[in-house]
Amino acid sequence: MIGCRAVVALALLLALAGCSTVPMSSPTVQITQAPARPAEVVGIEPLPPEPGATPEEIVRSFIDAAASVRPGHPVAREHLAPEPAGSWSDEAGITVLRPDYATVTTETGAVEVTANLVGTIDERGVFAVGGNDTFTRRFTLEQIDDEWRITDPPDGLIILDPDFQRLYEEVAAYFVDPTHQRLVPDPRYVISGEALPTVLVERLLAGPSANLAAGVENPLSGAQLRSKITVDGQSALVDLTGLPTEPAPVLSEICAQLVWTLTQLPGNAIRSVEIRVDGEPVDLDGVPVEQTVDEWTAFDPDAVDPESVGHYVSGGALHTVATGAPAPGPAGTGVYGLTDAAASADARSGELSFLVGVRADAGGAALLAGPYAGELAPVLTASRWSSPTVAATRSEVWVVRDGTAVVRVQAGGDPQAVTAPTLPGLGVTEVLELSPDGVRAALVVEGPGGPGLYLGTVVRAEDGSVALRDLRGIAPELAQVVDVAWRDSGNLLVLAGDAGEDRIVPYAVGVDGWGLSQVPTAGLPSQPQSIAAAPSRQPLVDAGGTIWQLTGGTWGTLVRGQEPLPGTSPFYPL
Repeated sequence: MIGCRAVVALALLLALAGCSTVPMSSPTVQITQAPARPAEVVGIEPLPPEPGATPEEIVRSFIDAAASVRPGHPVAREHLAPEPAGSWSDEAGITVLRPDYATVTTETGAVEVTANLVGTIDERGVFAVGGNDTFTRRFTLEQIDDEWRITDPPDGLIILDPDFQRLYEEVAAYFVDPTHQRLVPDPRYVISGEALPTVLVERLLAGPSANLAAGVENPLSGAQLRSKITVDGQSALVDLTGLPTEPAPVLSEICAQLVWTLTQLPGNAIRSVEIRVDGEPVDLDGVPVEQTVDEWTAFDPDAVDPESVGHYVSGGALHTVATGAPAPGPAGTGVYGLTDAAASADARSGELSFLVGVRADAGGAALLAGPYAGELAPVLTASRWSSPTVAATRSEVWVVRDGTAVVRVQAGGDPQAVTAPTLPGLGVTEVLELSPDGVRAALVVEGPGGPGLYLGTVVRAEDGSVALRDLRGIAPELAQVVDVAWRDSGNLLVLAGDAGEDRIVPYAVGVDGWGLSQVPTAGLPSQPQSIAAAPSRQPLVDAGGTIWQLTGGTWGTLVRGQEPLPGTSPFYPL
């Protein structure tokens, strides 16, 4: 099975887009017909314990037995003493281990398992990266009818990484951003099989993951399924009940959530969705009974204006990657001496409307802002600024002042501070990049262990204040992180140190830290210094003072067959 993150890496290789990978399965909402794990065998079912097996062999066989799709994991229970075999729960989450784990029998006769922890998946299918953590668990065994059996199994599954990837799918539950313009993916891990659509919608109804919850809305909150989801051909039927009456539900948003969530399943298993409320089909003007994503492109989490092109800075002037020509207006002439910039587009027209740039001044740096093709004016000064960043849902630019203070600059408005109470405690912030939907922010923070990659959630209050919360490291394996960009709403591109060589290389990783993989470096003249990306756009880097783009798995010049164009600080307007 190819994971969502693996597909992203493949997309970078082939300049294509795609997605699929790992997940989980315990019902969170009472429904008339609860979905069961599929009865059919997927791959090779684990074997029962061998007669005469040693304690270490029993523990290893118990871990192997987690790789099953049979309800209740009966083979795993055969490794347990009678009392725990009846009380053990296989639905209390999943611990994923690297396959090269060790078992040691202690002086007391217990078996201790030590392994590199990939991560954990909670009861709702939410992954938390293990990073550099070591998993340690001691199992006590006793002889039952002359055979060793485990007496103290932990609830939940302990499963090896290859088995997890073989049996589970990564999918997303989609929620709504605060501007009601886009859907926001929340990765979940769900076991493969015919129950997957029902389980995934149950995850959606139960709400967003804890880290994302404060930054999104869930119009489906409080709703339940009247029955399990049925699939006829490639069409799914969803029958809801319990929708709130006050305030009246926004059916368009609810339909968009369900259709985008269900039509992402592997192999195009579902292409259309019929949605009913208390048995009656949803009635929306212009929307057919069987809905597809074509009816809900307005909520596309990765929508990018087709005319949008990358930009970069050269000789203090703003340029576009289409031909290397200067951008329109004074910024394109070099009059401001820009070293960095970002631009946002008008949500209605799609035209670039707002530009923020950084200019080095005596003793520090100035932040300039103004119309995209018009004159820029100084807004703030600092010792240094991070690269400006924008989201597609608001006409505002975010920057970090002197490595500690987050500031947002709105078009036509005064700069405002973003509350980030836990950020200074992590270290000095070198990079901050908003996600396309504006709900998440990826950061590079220089801490005691060097520069690392973090993710936070943007939380907007009714009084207009904005906070950056729930900061957490998502790729602790990466050292010497230099830069980060959003490949799409659920995946990042990162420049970081190569563990095997003393150099900086690009990586791909999901927003939850799953699926870290290296991106090709073929064609690059030297180490990349900064990176830019956007949904359905070719990634850009500056290397050796020139701009390069990834095409078909190889980095090449902006104008095919010509010499590389000088430039730094590439970015994509949104």
